[in-house]
Amino acid sequence: MEYMSLWKTMTRQEDPSVYQDKDGHLKRTLTTKDFIGLGVGTIVSTAIFTLPGEVAALHAGPSVSLSFLLAAVVAGLVAFAYSEMAAAMPFAGSAYSWINVVFGEFFGWVAGWALLAEYIIAVAFVGSGFSANFRPLLATWGLKLPASLSNPFGTDGGVIDLCSALVIILVALLVSRGVSGATKVENIMVTLKVLAVLTFIFVGATALHASYYDPFIPAYKETANGAFGGWQGIYAGVSSIFLSYIGFDSIAANSAEAKNPGKTMPRGILGSLAIAVVLFVAVSLVLVGMVPYTKLNTAEPVGMALRTAGHPVVAAVVQTIAVIGMFTALLGMTLAGSRLTYSFGRDGMLPKWLGKLDKRNNPNNALLTITVLTVVIGAFFPFAFLSQLISAGTLIAFMFVSLGIYALRRREGKDIPVPEFKMPWYPVMPALAFVASLIVFWGLANDAKIYAGIWFVLGVIIYFAYGRSHSYLAKRDK
Repeated sequence: MEYMSLWKTMTRQEDPSVYQDKDGHLKRTLTTKDFIGLGVGTIVSTAIFTLPGEVAALHAGPSVSLSFLLAAVVAGLVAFAYSEMAAAMPFAGSAYSWINVVFGEFFGWVAGWALLAEYIIAVAFVGSGFSANFRPLLATWGLKLPASLSNPFGTDGGVIDLCSALVIILVALLVSRGVSGATKVENIMVTLKVLAVLTFIFVGATALHASYYDPFIPAYKETANGAFGGWQGIYAGVSSIFLSYIGFDSIAANSAEAKNPGKTMPRGILGSLAIAVVLFVAVSLVLVGMVPYTKLNTAEPVGMALRTAGHPVVAAVVQTIAVIGMFTALLGMTLAGSRLTYSFGRDGMLPKWLGKLDKRNNPNNALLTITVLTVVIGAFFPFAFLSQLISAGTLIAFMFVSLGIYALRRREGKDIPVPEFKMPWYPVMPALAFVASLIVFWGLANDAKIYAGIWFVLGVIIYFAYGRSHSYLAKRDK
């Protein structure tokens, strides 16, 4: 009987109308254009200027574009599930709130806790990347920070990564003024970033060498970095690349602030992913045609390729805009992380003050918490070895959402409205999305799986020590 009681507690489900009421104070101001800007800004971030070269050199060779395409197929399958969920239940917190409704409190918490790892570490990771690229620009102007202010605590004489801390705080201040203002800045910066990517594609296309594509799929071999060449190398590339595409879930976290979410959410999620796929594949094809793939494992392969082709000025412009473009990824992830943390407080899974809104109906208590955590991680601690935890956490949430479509369909037209968008080829596509996410998860490094397991255990401890007894559902059932 005790086990039955525990299972009943873990599977108690939130009434979707409650979320509708609780999130009703958030302003619905975001349009399809805003969501596409958020999505493209988050997905097409630092990775597009670095990952194609790294994966080509270490795993796939000229066929790196196939790795990006296969990763896009997996992300696309899940994006259809996200689109139906967001259209049917436009609540803050995305996967956390949805799974809470369709599977129950514990499973919603696990999915949300997994996503929280993505947002916190991704913001800290991009903040560190911004710092690493911005400091050389400062140096060209004669400004050089000492090592103590350039590196995380204990790394190469570092005390604090000052640029990382300042840019994260600056983004938080912008977000604190409201989502509408943040998205206006985001849209301008995304336009600049896409123009920079297109400039590289068109300029680079004038300097292609057909011989660099032969053989397109090199022979398979095992290296110190894992599989290289063959389909094994392409698969290894997929697991490395998947980190690039996960930004579309950050759009869904803001669905409580969407105008006409039944239309804007699917268009924003699927539209931003489609644009990102085209840009990633095009950059990959051009890059390996400009420079032999064996030379592309550098911190800035795009800039190096342009300089090699005799375009140093274009390289400098593209790299400068790339640094500015990192700001867009920080905006998207900070918005999503603050909305997810707000939803935890809203439901009593974490202290309730996190779920409070300020006088302008912004969840700034949650934003402050996220900002402090990311500043501490990004500015004081070396964390590059945790980067794959971002992919691991997101893939866990992706699997929950894919399976959640089956539970959602049984309730559409009953206590959940029939959405304007539905995942096609039901019931096959949700299963494909789940299996594809599992395959990519299986291909992650063992360290990533271990860290994901540790994060999961920590989340379970928090749930049983705090969330289970403090949640609003616990009070409702007393």
